[in-house]
Amino acid sequence: MLERHYLTTLFEPKSVAVIGASEQENSVGNVLFKNILESGYKGRLYPINPAHEKILDAQAYRSIEEISARVELAIVVTRPQTVPRIIEQCGRSGVKNVIVITSGFAEAGHAGAALERKMMEIARSYGVRLLGPNCLGIIRPNLGLNATFARVRANVGNLALVSQSGAICSAVLDWASSNRVGFSSVISLGGTADVDFGEILDYLIYDNLTHYILLYVEGIRDARRFMSALRSAARIKPILLLKAGRHAGGLAAVETHSGMAAGSDVVFEAAVRRAGVVRVKNIGQLFYAAKALASKFRPQGKRLAIVTNGGGPGAMAADRAGDLDIPLAELSASTIQALNAAMPATWSQRNPVDIEGDATPKRYHDAILAVAEDAAVDGVLVMLAPQAMTEPVEVAKAVIDVDLLTAKPILTCWMGEEQVHQARTMLEDAGIPAFRMPETAVELYYHISTYYWNQKLLLQTPSPSSKHSRPETEGAKMLIEAVLHERRKLLSEMESKAILRAFRIPVAQTMVAHTPTEALLLAEQIGFPIAMKIDSPDIVHKSEVGGVRLNIPNAPAVRNAYHDIIETVKKRHPTARINGLSIEPYLARSHGRELMIGVSRDPIFGPIITFGAGGTEVEVFSDRAVALPPLNRFLARDLIASTRASKLLGEFRNMPPVNLDALVEVLLHVSQMICELPWLQELDLNPLIVDENGAIAADARIIIDYAASSGDRYSHMAIHPYPIHLIQDWELPDGRVVTIRPIRPEDAEREQQFVISMSEESKYYRFMDTIRELTQAMLVRFTQIDYDREMALVATILDADGKEVQIGVSRYVTNPDGESVEFALAVADDWQKHGVGRKLMSALIDCARQKGYRTVVGDVLSMNTKMFSLMTKLGFSIHPHPDDPAVKRVVKPLNN
Repeated sequence: MLERHYLTTLFEPKSVAVIGASEQENSVGNVLFKNILESGYKGRLYPINPAHEKILDAQAYRSIEEISARVELAIVVTRPQTVPRIIEQCGRSGVKNVIVITSGFAEAGHAGAALERKMMEIARSYGVRLLGPNCLGIIRPNLGLNATFARVRANVGNLALVSQSGAICSAVLDWASSNRVGFSSVISLGGTADVDFGEILDYLIYDNLTHYILLYVEGIRDARRFMSALRSAARIKPILLLKAGRHAGGLAAVETHSGMAAGSDVVFEAAVRRAGVVRVKNIGQLFYAAKALASKFRPQGKRLAIVTNGGGPGAMAADRAGDLDIPLAELSASTIQALNAAMPATWSQRNPVDIEGDATPKRYHDAILAVAEDAAVDGVLVMLAPQAMTEPVEVAKAVIDVDLLTAKPILTCWMGEEQVHQARTMLEDAGIPAFRMPETAVELYYHISTYYWNQKLLLQTPSPSSKHSRPETEGAKMLIEAVLHERRKLLSEMESKAILRAFRIPVAQTMVAHTPTEALLLAEQIGFPIAMKIDSPDIVHKSEVGGVRLNIPNAPAVRNAYHDIIETVKKRHPTARINGLSIEPYLARSHGRELMIGVSRDPIFGPIITFGAGGTEVEVFSDRAVALPPLNRFLARDLIASTRASKLLGEFRNMPPVNLDALVEVLLHVSQMICELPWLQELDLNPLIVDENGAIAADARIIIDYAASSGDRYSHMAIHPYPIHLIQDWELPDGRVVTIRPIRPEDAEREQQFVISMSEESKYYRFMDTIRELTQAMLVRFTQIDYDREMALVATILDADGKEVQIGVSRYVTNPDGESVEFALAVADDWQKHGVGRKLMSALIDCARQKGYRTVVGDVLSMNTKMFSLMTKLGFSIHPHPDDPAVKRVVKPLNN
């Protein structure tokens, strides 16, 4: 892989110019330039200020254009009105990275926003990348580069801090200094006019110095890039995130500070949960979590054991664990037996393990070791409340001794201050998290264990599935275009249900009657009992205007209901246009549960799916969970389980459990609708009736609007969905059909069997190593891909039993340079020389070209002559590898 990220010169510059460096004491230009000098930066440093010949004994320049050597990074600390002209000078001088410390842009109102637009137009015209404006700067401790105006230094470490607030950066740095926490990078984003969270996360993925990432977020500009980078980074590096704006007052403050719309906090929560990121709620939790990560505190599960010398503190810790759904570990019989042998008879006999107020250091040692060796325990919280006979320092030594003997993570809570201060310091020096209060200790355990638990969940691979038939999208698109041509945005119930049927969502049959007689005829045709609803393009919520009648049993009731609905609606909504009444069967299901599935738009993350209890009381009970599409089966079930309504779906009050698979299918089809129909603004399936036999939508409402024109058919999505348009069938001369399609998570078992069946030579050519089968982590990595930044195409064929078998795979991943992709190709031994490899590579090259990449590259073992023959036919050139003589690099430029 080409290892140099395109933002490397921004964050690892060999030369820096400070435009606006100053001799004036305490000015931003003075503090920032002095920080760079005093932090020991080894690169070339150029102060620029036309009013000075020297600044802090360094030769000053009048302009960036006076410097003859190449400058990799310019930092601007001048008045906002001067910045566009300075950016142009940087562009003419070949400077490719600029940090704008200056404020007074979009966050300052209309005039500032106009100035920011001008600045960005100039930057783009010269290919200049810009961090800021209105930011604190950056710190790279390993380079001795402190390019900020903060008055605190950062120690070298493996935490990266990325923040939209300079004040938060300063606060974290100040805290970290006294808590001996070090950083790989500190990056203040400011207004994110150009470089945003997504690109910085991309850079940190490839930064070997960064092991953990802390984010402070106020708003997101590019949701797709943010989600793509966040999901990729969180798979390999723990990410803790703090976001301001959880409530209305915070949202308003965020928009004032950053000049960005913040969006719904509920949706943001769903987004970070989808990425496997842990979100903390306050700065204190962020501090503690950062410290725990720095000390390599890594619980592999959530089950917590508590060892305490006081019942009250143990109960407080257990209560907070209950609040956070942290299970207290069930101690095994052998652990109880070991504790009985070492503890006084009066110990608690359960978790929390109360070892009494007179507990000695040895008693602590034995109790901690016993519970840590229990397989049902994932982590241990050791608590000490100072009492007359307590020895806090000696007990701390005992904890440190046990920590060296066990792989289980230990955290501590030494309550109090004067008597326990020395012991807490001793624990922290040993890398064991130490707290004053039980609640903060449990919260820390919750946040860190949740991250590692989420990573375990992400390693789950779904079972194979063949239910991926393509929906009738063309018919749905034609109907939507016809409605928009009529200048309508609210679809009628019949039109809404036609769209749903196109995506295989079961709906109740609906027909529209324009007279009482038509209503009678349709009712007889459908069969009693029936439901009757007003059909009007001006009425969104039919029940609110008296436009719904249910369980109509016979013909006389139909005529009465028809007149009653029309009269009631005309009284309550006299200007509404009435097309007639929709007639449909009344779905009287004795075991049915009424649910709701909705779709709406978030201003930042685009389409979202809501799920919860349905019926007319939906607004009263407010039982809704939110998820970002696209969904898979695991995510659909997780969405269902996140609601109170899920408790009604099992066996309940003599009713059998519902057909959960049918409900999951409806959610998957709704997700597919969202992906393929960018016009979809709102969808309301309420009620969706589910019982043991299946699911059916009794009512449906769809609102559409014109879609933004884009070359990306999924530009409306924050997460790139499964690209069904890339599925193609290829007929072989013998009549067999090979399907070439993007890989999906359900292919995990097929992918594993494909690798196992390869010959040793084929495996070695593909992986350049001797492997027998893929590890679970590799299997997840290969099948659960981000279609926005990588692609994998599988070739499959049906065997004699109609089972899909994988016979080849081609894939690419985006290189750190952002302009090229690196490919890999493997074909089953029995299918080589059948054209499968060429077909897979041609399709893969087309995908890379459509995404706008400039080059496809690959590393091929020098002995792999068959691959070189194929590459030559496909237009690749062959070159020596820069690092390995046993490998050659093949390169194909893409003409976009």
